Amino acid sequence: MTKGNETKITDELYTYMLAHNPPLDAVQREVVETTYADLPGHARMQSAQEQGPLLAFLVRLTGARHIVEVGTFTGFSALSMAQALPPGGQLIACDISEEWTAYGVEAWRKAGVADRIDLRIAPALDTLRAMPAELHIDMAYLDADKENYIPYWEELVPRLRPGGLVVTDNVLYGGRVADPLATGAAAAIRQFNDHVAADTRMESVLLTVADGLTLSRRK
Repeated sequence: MTKGNETKITDELYTYMLAHNPPLDAVQREVVETTYADLPGHARMQSAQEQGPLLAFLVRLTGARHIVEVGTFTGFSALSMAQALPPGGQLIACDISEEWTAYGVEAWRKAGVADRIDLRIAPALDTLRAMPAELHIDMAYLDADKENYIPYWEELVPRLRPGGLVVTDNVLYGGRVADPLATGAAAAIRQFNDHVAADTRMESVLLTVADGLTLSRRK
């Protein structure tokens, strides 16, 4: 069996990869750097910078017009996706922190996409359950509290149009998901990964992008 992990991602190789991906624009770069400067204890919650161009690429690839983001933090990922939306597209951003999302609100305003983003400050499960039950979501990005990944998934998937996409972050959880004795959030991610793999409504691939990224398409 051919192993796919023979290429180790050194700092030099990571820098090389970033240099050959679409660069962040000035507003994206500012929100990334401000997050690390102002919130150093929480900055790891921000999506990796290579995920911004990837999310934008997926929005364009799927032709998504209606996106739901579960877990917005300081708004980098929402910004990246909103910039890729076609005219009339909308992103619903779910979070519980007005303090952290304020960074995003400012970035969205500077980038001229604030009118495309509907920020809803409330428990995400409440926001999702209040959405129409019909198939209307084109794409979802799941990057919130890990213990609720399965409940979030079960609210998103029934509302996902055929061919729609769920992108889930942190599915490797720093490598701790490989431990069968994992506890806490790592154990929750292990359960989520098994749940996704067994979901016959979806076809999914788990990728070693950043901290692990699963792409799931509604059949």
